[in-house]
Amino acid sequence: MGVFSRLGDIISSNINAMLDRAEDPEKMVRLMIQEMEDTLVEIKASCAGAMAAKKRIQRDLEHVHTRIAGWEDKAQLAISKGREDLAREALLEKRRYRERATALEEELLHSSELIEQYQSDIAQLEDKLSAAREKQRLLVQRHIRAQKHKRAQADIRRFENSDAVLRFEQFESRVERLEAEAELVNSHRKPSLEEEFDRLEGDEEIERELASLKAAAAKRSADS
Repeated sequence: MGVFSRLGDIISSNINAMLDRAEDPEKMVRLMIQEMEDTLVEIKASCAGAMAAKKRIQRDLEHVHTRIAGWEDKAQLAISKGREDLAREALLEKRRYRERATALEEELLHSSELIEQYQSDIAQLEDKLSAAREKQRLLVQRHIRAQKHKRAQADIRRFENSDAVLRFEQFESRVERLEAEAELVNSHRKPSLEEEFDRLEGDEEIERELASLKAAAAKRSADS
């Protein structure tokens, strides 16, 4: 595939649309970047060659202009010396060089247009390359996150489907059963002698506080 054929495909392509159609977007970006980089190298080399050719044409054109001026001078010299025949030959040479100059000027114009096209293509391709590299960076990050998420989900499913969950649930049921049995045991237990006296002492303390409150209330009522 030629440079300009590949360049046309790359420049006109929509990167997002291409990635949407790709089975492996990350691989697609890598290949696209490699293609762009290779094409960019070729275009820059071609542009450098075109610039060198333009300089060569300019040198040739300068030489031709010098020759035109030289034959003009020779024609004038021949006329001044009465050598019309030599003047005619000089003018013929001048015309030949002038025709050569016209061809070189057209070639120089074509060379300048070609260089401008190269430079425009290089700028567009560099923009596309920058966008593709950014897309590659984002895809790599997304790929890493997706892989981690996939592994986490696989671990979760593996844990949910494993015997460990069943054993954990059985152990939880066993603990709950033991707690219920403990509560039942405590609910039917007869209070000990010490607990009975502690309760009596607590009742007497309450009665004393109650009597104190009633006496204080009666005193306030008598005073008023």
